Amino acid sequence: MAIPDQKSMARSGNMRGNPGSCERKTALDDDILMRIEKPERYIGGEYNSVMKDPAEVDVRFAFCFPDVYEIGMSHLGLQILYHMFNTMEDVWCERVFSPWVDLDAIMREKQIPLFALESQDPIRDFDFLGITIQYEMCYTNILQILDLARIPLLAQERGEESPIVIGGGPCTYNPEPLADFFDIFYIGEGETRYRELISLYEQCRIQGKGRVEFLRRAAKLPGLYVPRFYDVTYKEDQTIERFFPLEEEIPPVIRRELVTDMNTVSYPTNPVVPFMKVTQDRAVLEIQRGCIRGCRFCQAGQIYRPVRERDVDALKAYALELLQNTGHEELSLSSLSSSDYSRLPELVDFLIEECGKRHVNISLPSLRIDAFSLDVMSKVQDVKKSSLTFAPEAGSQRLRNVINKGLTEEAILKGAALAFEGGWTRVKLYFMLGLPTETQEDIRGIAELSNKIAATYFATVPKEKRNGARVQIVASTSFFVPKPFTPFQWAPQCTKEDFLDKAYQTRTAISEQLNQKSIKYNWHEADASVMEGVLARGDRRLGAVIRRVYEKGSFYDAWGEYYDNERWMETLEECGLSADFYTHRQRSLDEILPWDFIDCGVTKAFLKREWEKAQREEVSENCKEKCQACGAAGFGCGICFTER
Repeated sequence: MAIPDQKSMARSGNMRGNPGSCERKTALDDDILMRIEKPERYIGGEYNSVMKDPAEVDVRFAFCFPDVYEIGMSHLGLQILYHMFNTMEDVWCERVFSPWVDLDAIMREKQIPLFALESQDPIRDFDFLGITIQYEMCYTNILQILDLARIPLLAQERGEESPIVIGGGPCTYNPEPLADFFDIFYIGEGETRYRELISLYEQCRIQGKGRVEFLRRAAKLPGLYVPRFYDVTYKEDQTIERFFPLEEEIPPVIRRELVTDMNTVSYPTNPVVPFMKVTQDRAVLEIQRGCIRGCRFCQAGQIYRPVRERDVDALKAYALELLQNTGHEELSLSSLSSSDYSRLPELVDFLIEECGKRHVNISLPSLRIDAFSLDVMSKVQDVKKSSLTFAPEAGSQRLRNVINKGLTEEAILKGAALAFEGGWTRVKLYFMLGLPTETQEDIRGIAELSNKIAATYFATVPKEKRNGARVQIVASTSFFVPKPFTPFQWAPQCTKEDFLDKAYQTRTAISEQLNQKSIKYNWHEADASVMEGVLARGDRRLGAVIRRVYEKGSFYDAWGEYYDNERWMETLEECGLSADFYTHRQRSLDEILPWDFIDCGVTKAFLKREWEKAQREEVSENCKEKCQACGAAGFGCGICFTER
């Protein structure tokens, strides 16, 4: 990676650039750094990280990604909020990640408190600890963070000396399993409400108001959920009887926050550049938010509605700044469905020309496999044709209609033929097992579709033009996990045994195909998928389970080598709960769900309609073809109005 010349930017006495050139303290001594794996994770000082004088800021905010550094530093949301906070003159935002297991053990042994990367100061000395919650299996890592930081695990036990612990990210659309551990949950997109929250904090401090009064006032701000001011009661069958605020003026419903104009929010064109290789080692350009497609299993496709695009001229300028300010050798477009960005041809032509001058690769994920997309990929992969990815999700057309995938077998095979004609010989296919209404024929369809794609290669590319290359089809299956705020939030999830049986059926069916030697099959772990389902649709009672599992030694549950399923199942039983209640039963449409107090913009009536259409195997048009009256128009922005 070619790092550009160091540029220090003076801003109100603060410095942004390469703080590694300054004399900095480190929380870990050289002996510890020499003993642990990848010490670069913990020393800070990366190019474009922000250093400020603690004496010149009013609020210190620790932004935490509760996973290892390489994962967290690959997350665009972290870079966006880090940039946003540090443009506030009265705030210094620093980063913190979960220490890997080797350093975790040393920190406990030597009583070293968890620290922020920039200043290396203990997290417990900060005003806020903000934790982005991206994945349910990271929940025990959140407790690891609190524990190492010496912050009481339970929000109710924290005093005036503890930071305000605030959670954000997609998992906060059902925050209840974590309600015991957080002071505040921020529901929605982070750019809209933090300035108001921080100003409230500063005001309360000036007025001598304590922690509880600040939280009481924060609970009245839009988009903020403060669990201590709410309670829940249960029926005899363990379903929720009532969820309610405990004080007057505390809102009974929390409406998510949304950026209504993507062109009025700033974008981090000088993101932090890690010293080490991270999972997504590239510059990222977010071209839009939201998705028009309406896949019924996809939570992101619902909670980020409506689609809001960034101006193409702004994106061109951002791209040039990103390349100048980072030295990255790859630029990736970020979107749930890049093909649906209205100015994509113009943007791609510009990037091909500019990136070509700089010998920078372009990554175009989330593209549909059609003639335009393959033409674009041919231009950006003109030397080496890497693998192409299709996501049919289901093996049969019937089941693709159920999930509203909007992708026909004809389109898949046509796209494959175009790809093979263009020189690609490796295709990755992603499917899900355990989808609602799935049958053995649907499962067998995964093998048959894989076989048809392999056959398309042999029918499309004459033998004399194959140059010794062999086609490889890599079919991967994950296990379906129902998520809140999707039409499938009421659906039962398969048991571990069901999942494994379906994977066996898939493998057997592939072995019976004519082109089996060209097909490789991978499948995910079933245990963790079931536990993910428990946490995804769980209620407050799971807080005791999460805490006890952590106290027994569990963290890094998202990493297969550290996940202990027996420990989770044992602890559920000890707490008087069962996985079956949260995963395997079908919920009635009138049941109160743990997340029903959140208004994500998509109405429950719409989700019910889509659930019922799924039972009838009916497809819904995408947002550009026909409005489905989902409720997102209530935000007054995006495609709901630009397409009218």
